[in-house]
Amino acid sequence: MADISIKFPDGKVKAFPADTTAEDVAKSISISLAKKAVAAKLDGKLVDYLAPLAGDGSIEIVTKDSDDGLAVLRNTVAALLRIALKKEFPAIRLGEVSADADGFFVDTDKDDQQVSVDELDALAVVVEKLVSDKLAIDRISLSKADALAAVKDDPFSTELVNAVDGDAVPFLKIGDYQVLSDGAQLVNTGDVKKFKLLSVAGAYWQGKSSNPMLQRIYGTAFYKQADLDADLAKRQEARERDHRVIGNQLDLFFVDPKVGAGLPYWMPNGATIRRTIERYIIDKEVNNGYQHVYTPVLANLDLYKQSGHWAHYRDDMFPPMDMGDGEQLELRPMNCPSHIQIYNHHIRSYRELPLRIAELGMMHRYEKSGALSGLQRVREMTLNDGHTFVAPEQIQDEFKSILDLMVKVYNDFDIKDYTFRLSYRDPKNTEKYFDDDEMWNNAQKMLKGAMDDLGLPYVEAEGEAAFYGPKLDVQTKTALGNEETLSTIQLDFMLPERFDLHYVGADGEEHRPVMIHRGLVSTMERFTAYLTEIYKGAFPTWLAPKQVTIIPVSEEKHGDYADKLAAELKAADVRVDVDKRGEKMGYLIRDAQTHKIPYTLVVGEDEMKNGSVSVRKYGEDDSESMSSDAFVKEILSDIASYSRED
Repeated sequence: MADISIKFPDGKVKAFPADTTAEDVAKSISISLAKKAVAAKLDGKLVDYLAPLAGDGSIEIVTKDSDDGLAVLRNTVAALLRIALKKEFPAIRLGEVSADADGFFVDTDKDDQQVSVDELDALAVVVEKLVSDKLAIDRISLSKADALAAVKDDPFSTELVNAVDGDAVPFLKIGDYQVLSDGAQLVNTGDVKKFKLLSVAGAYWQGKSSNPMLQRIYGTAFYKQADLDADLAKRQEARERDHRVIGNQLDLFFVDPKVGAGLPYWMPNGATIRRTIERYIIDKEVNNGYQHVYTPVLANLDLYKQSGHWAHYRDDMFPPMDMGDGEQLELRPMNCPSHIQIYNHHIRSYRELPLRIAELGMMHRYEKSGALSGLQRVREMTLNDGHTFVAPEQIQDEFKSILDLMVKVYNDFDIKDYTFRLSYRDPKNTEKYFDDDEMWNNAQKMLKGAMDDLGLPYVEAEGEAAFYGPKLDVQTKTALGNEETLSTIQLDFMLPERFDLHYVGADGEEHRPVMIHRGLVSTMERFTAYLTEIYKGAFPTWLAPKQVTIIPVSEEKHGDYADKLAAELKAADVRVDVDKRGEKMGYLIRDAQTHKIPYTLVVGEDEMKNGSVSVRKYGEDDSESMSSDAFVKEILSDIASYSRED
């Protein structure tokens, strides 16, 4: 049998016998590497450590301390969980399995009640027994007929078997058990170290809302207890910051399935936060030369055909509404065609440029049910949108002006953890991206040049651009660890061409403007979710839905004084209420802290006589006595400074 040719990461090539395993290759490098290794990658694909290599290729040894090493561990625990599920619930049906940087999951289905979170500990005990038995994990291959016979009572596993190309279906043999699996595995169950079954949730079969709803069991695994402990602590922190949890605790918003998924209702508290953000953004933009407009949420479908959205973005748009007379109306997925209509309504002069148009524009996206999440992923959203029409020679100055405004906004919201990403097209993807090499090369060069001139660090990402132009994305991470785009600045040479936009230059001739798309803080929904998580619900005073609560020691004796203070604060536009529930003082103070109200004022006999208040700030144990005038001055300063300390 001929030797196989293995290429190493340093470029060297070595011949090995045909039955060589990844372990053999690792030992040929060093014994210490072989001890740390758990698998290998052959031409980028993970392979089992003890399985004979399939043939020639480039190899990379996978060790425990790598992301791929963790994926192998987690894939193994997922396989053991499938065995445990079959032991505990023989009639259970098993769906998809996945292992990634966040952990692993196994999809399940039962005729009676689905697997509950209360049953996870018992399942973990079964998995632990498989680990302690130190069973060999062997890769076997069944014919498709034998594989179908092995899973004959499970329609989901049957579908997975039928999806395998060819007649050889990969299974694992672990002790007396056989389990369907095509991912790289550890050599022995005893190599599994630390794992945790985390939670359960519903998940559509293969992610399609038209398919049955299954029960997804989530878990994670590490080679060291310290790493597992750190991960669990991080997950707990994420749960405490989850905007959906906090939104329920603080009564910010809700989603009613009777109305529709992805269509949030803003409760008074949430609406107050949103309204404060909107007023702030509008004032900021107007002061920076933007003209605010209102445009319809519906438009003739022809508008989006002309813009290219229908051709490139159709899957994310709702179906058109046939008006019965040949006209088709579309819920808008983007605001840019509407702002182009504003520009085109008049003949424009070079003296008007840059022409800055902005709107809090409502948009609609055809999001799948499984992708929806609180306020972060919705079907109806309001974008803080803006479009600037510039002469070509104004691009760089306007880009810098927009970026400067963004940074000032971040500072006011105390946002510090963000990075810049230049998002380019994938030149091979001619279906997604507008086909004009000269336009793309010119636009990408200009964007990169502007960032280089500003001396700002950035990463470049091919394939992340919109279909009509490259963009600068400002990336941040949510409290749940997901990367989100917070803001964008995008050059667009295509839409001005498609809509035949012009301005009259100093020479009296018509010239083509360049369009710059920009969003300072994404949508109101996503930005509110982001702020809720980074503040952990403890909004700075200027954003807090309720800024002050006043608690009279005795409603009968001190209620009038509390009402007088509240009236003074309301007159100064402070959001305040008087808590007259008559509960014990300790309970009312704790309740104010639970609802994360920035200031709690307690007023009793001494305060009424002295014209003072006892002030307790959120998160502090001690109270401070001060005159009511001094407190009004302090809170107004707090609000005016966007709650930033000098």
